[in-house]
Amino acid sequence: MNRYPTHAHGDFPRISLLAIALFASSVCVAGETGYWAKGRILIQTRAGLDDSQLNKILTRHGGRSSSRLSKMNTHVIQLPADADERVAAELLKRNPYIKSAEVDKLIAPEQVGNDTYYTNAWHLPKIQAPTAWDSALGTGVTIAILDSGIDASHPDLQGKLVAGWNMYDNNGDTTDVYGHGTKVAGSAAAASNNGVGVTGVAWNAKLMPLRISDTSGYAYYSTIANGIYWAADHGAKVVNISYAVQGSATIQTAANYLKSKGGIVVNSAGNSGMIDNTAANSALISVSATGSTDTLTSWSSFGPYVDVAAPGSGIWTTTRGGGYAAVSGTSFSSPIAAGVVALMMSANSALSTTDLENILKTTAVDLGTAGFDQYYGTGRINAAAAVQKAVSLKTAQTADVTAPQVAITSPGSGTVSGVVPVNVSATDNVGVTKVNLYANGVLVASDLTPDYSFSWDTSKLSDGSASLVAKGYDTAGNIGSSTTLSVNVFNGTVAATEIIVDNADPGVLDTTGGRAFTGTWCKSSLTGYYGAHSLYSCGSTADSYRWTPNVSTSGNYDVYVWYTSNANRSSAVPITVNYAGGSSVKYFDQKINGGKWMLHGRYNLAAGKMGFVELKASNGVATADAVRFVPVAAP
Repeated sequence: MNRYPTHAHGDFPRISLLAIALFASSVCVAGETGYWAKGRILIQTRAGLDDSQLNKILTRHGGRSSSRLSKMNTHVIQLPADADERVAAELLKRNPYIKSAEVDKLIAPEQVGNDTYYTNAWHLPKIQAPTAWDSALGTGVTIAILDSGIDASHPDLQGKLVAGWNMYDNNGDTTDVYGHGTKVAGSAAAASNNGVGVTGVAWNAKLMPLRISDTSGYAYYSTIANGIYWAADHGAKVVNISYAVQGSATIQTAANYLKSKGGIVVNSAGNSGMIDNTAANSALISVSATGSTDTLTSWSSFGPYVDVAAPGSGIWTTTRGGGYAAVSGTSFSSPIAAGVVALMMSANSALSTTDLENILKTTAVDLGTAGFDQYYGTGRINAAAAVQKAVSLKTAQTADVTAPQVAITSPGSGTVSGVVPVNVSATDNVGVTKVNLYANGVLVASDLTPDYSFSWDTSKLSDGSASLVAKGYDTAGNIGSSTTLSVNVFNGTVAATEIIVDNADPGVLDTTGGRAFTGTWCKSSLTGYYGAHSLYSCGSTADSYRWTPNVSTSGNYDVYVWYTSNANRSSAVPITVNYAGGSSVKYFDQKINGGKWMLHGRYNLAAGKMGFVELKASNGVATADAVRFVPVAAP
């Protein structure tokens, strides 16, 4: 069990069991991947799913939404006392109306030991900050420090703070309760030319203190995500998180919200000293740590998610109580990179978030393997080159007149009813800030984060024809619209009916359901039809079948397969179900499981002949005799 990792330059601070128990009137539990809040998970729903529909979903797990994070579709879910948070999150992930679900993880600040006698601020000339200051000082930019608070009375921070908030206690007290936040703040933007102390990277930038941690420096995904939302809604353009949060879907969603407002989140890569295989994502700029010789420190984490590297060893900065110290950790490489982002913003306020990210990466000093690598990303940041590039684009920039490309990818045309999942594709040359879905010209919901998806409650419309249009918006205000999708809404008394498509020999009896199969297919190499449903690729070798039901009503269906037992058949036959938004492959043992309906899974099928069940086998002796589609009430 991985409790708290230790490092070459010191240990993480230990959190007492009492402190864990007291946080937010809850306790924590431990697992292979650390600690998380007992009885609490975080979910993001499709845009448009209302509270009553969400409650139906949560009731199955005994859960309830205790709060909602800002304006987004992210909820803090309270579970019963005996619930397993990991199991509940995994089950909710599979629900077609839920975009993401995860435990509310407890994470430590990414600092290691310090040396109060270290006085050489080597990192500033290393990233060529003095040259960058000739063109930009961070003026007009606010950097939000999501941490343990900030010592507002420190001589190098006094007068630099704007109003912040305490996410942990839900009040305006942003006093530094642990000391980590003051160190991070000074690394990013400590004052200069005041005759005392140290110099921050963006020393004219303002600082927004957002306390997200307990008194031991530990923070939850939920408090961090809330801090990002608060910063975005209160004018911060750069958010620094000196915690390794790259694996959280909830935090990535919050970071995308900030991006929709023209801001950027920078975070620590972590201090495990090992590889972290978290996939790269466009929501965060993740920063590994280098030393004075431009090599990765022994304790810095690395992996495919790392975007850039920055100095993180022996960084001279401010400390709580008015002092100074040299500190180490990716906790400090992150705010140094955030400070460079602030310099670029102040040098050219017209730069988009995509421009800023590209400049930071392309101007970095390439270290290690040529090009991108998992240790340094694209390289160690270079403040002078980044600012120079930002300034050069002032005259080169042209107005963005390209609208986003938008398309509704599901459902297809046909009849729909109940709560319908709607998926939208939206891309842009710079970046999509949000997607709106309209039904008959009325706004259904807005989604600010990819993948763009909605829950459309068709019961709010009268039965009959309906038109769906999705609109995508970019940072320049350009609007792109999808083609109009026409569907038929039907929520009348005629319910979706069970569909059985069969290919069994005449007279074979379904002993479970008491049905006799008619056996009209696969007696020749011709494609055939059975009523309104069809079977394709029905050859005499019986090695490839495809059943396509004619679904009258879109919605969720339990899909079953049926076949007679036969010792000559394969023990591992792949059967694929194609449904609205994807496909699923499962393997069945046809030697022993015959003579009964075998559940393949629950899938959302669009009206019409949009979905199918397909069996493929190379041995020529695998087959199935029938497929059954049973409608399930939504959501």
